[in-house]
Amino acid sequence: MTVPAPALRARTPEALGPILLAALGLAVAADLGSLLAGAELGHRVAKPLLMPLLAAYAAVRGGPRPLVIALLFGWCGDVLLLADAEWAFLLGMGSFAAGHLCYLVLFGRGRAPAPLTALYALLLPVTVVLLWPDLPAGLRVPVAGYALLLTVMAWRASVPGPVTAAGGALFLVSDLLIAVEVAGWRQPPVPDFWIMFLYSAGQLLLTLGLLAAHRTAGAREPDARPV
Repeated sequence: MTVPAPALRARTPEALGPILLAALGLAVAADLGSLLAGAELGHRVAKPLLMPLLAAYAAVRGGPRPLVIALLFGWCGDVLLLADAEWAFLLGMGSFAAGHLCYLVLFGRGRAPAPLTALYALLLPVTVVLLWPDLPAGLRVPVAGYALLLTVMAWRASVPGPVTAAGGALFLVSDLLIAVEVAGWRQPPVPDFWIMFLYSAGQLLLTLGLLAAHRTAGAREPDARPV
């Protein structure tokens, strides 16, 4: 039986999903392996591939436009943070902040669980107060502002469901490790490995959770076709 050409074309983008997800897995493995091996060149090559692959996956799976934009802002932040300069750090932080705003739009207006609300409400001021004295003077206010937005994003990530809640929490912990590094505090062994592992997992879970929520919302919409 011959498949009609329009149907084949309609299914082709969806069929790219597993390929893009596999490519993302290989890129993440290459990046994390490079960090463990101390291969800086491998990290610089692999890291900029992560978010474009994830954004392409979200796009071919019919994800909402703000999700793709959020991931591309993440890509801009990833590239900027490869430069070891304060201006690049600030611009990268701004790019991630723009991505968080996109996520907040996608999370909707539902109510977050009360225990998580209390946890994040306590975590933010404690973290800022502890880190503030050890942060470079020029970064204190920007980091505090970013920490507020990041915490709100992680908190609101619980609204679509547990998958996005886990993604937001992992993203927050990843950026907390970066703040600890900037403050000059003691870090775990191979900190960049853990930063990228948590960040990659967080972005993936946010994407998968939002794609699932988007499909569910679409299935619930009433059929607008004329009867």
